[in-house]
Amino acid sequence: MQLTTGYENRRARVEIVPLIDVVFLLLVFFIYAMLSMTIHRGVEVQLPMARGEGGIENAVVIALGADNRLSIDGQVLDMEAAVEESAARSAAGARPVLIRGDRAADLGIAIELLARLREDGIEAVSFQVQDSE
Repeated sequence: MQLTTGYENRRARVEIVPLIDVVFLLLVFFIYAMLSMTIHRGVEVQLPMARGEGGIENAVVIALGADNRLSIDGQVLDMEAAVEESAARSAAGARPVLIRGDRAADLGIAIELLARLREDGIEAVSFQVQDSE
């Protein structure tokens, strides 16, 4: 005796719903992997508290660490090299210069850096601060 179930004449088919789930999981994994691979260049600084305007787009950032070391994109430079590098980058694209100084850094170094940047003809120089509100 042979029973018929109705499945004998059906053709195989590809289920799309599990495929979509797998694709979404791969997408989430890819995005998470890309975000965790970002390189944070620069020096960790604690900004001074003040009221300031919004961030400056496309600026050349000079970081002044708590140990009074100057760096651009994570590369530690002396005063002359930092001024020359920032002047070259600023002139190449008419970009402003942003001094990101730690609150524990000496004020004299920041003022000297500001004066040297102005002597090199860079007029658009700002200090980055943390909003006090």
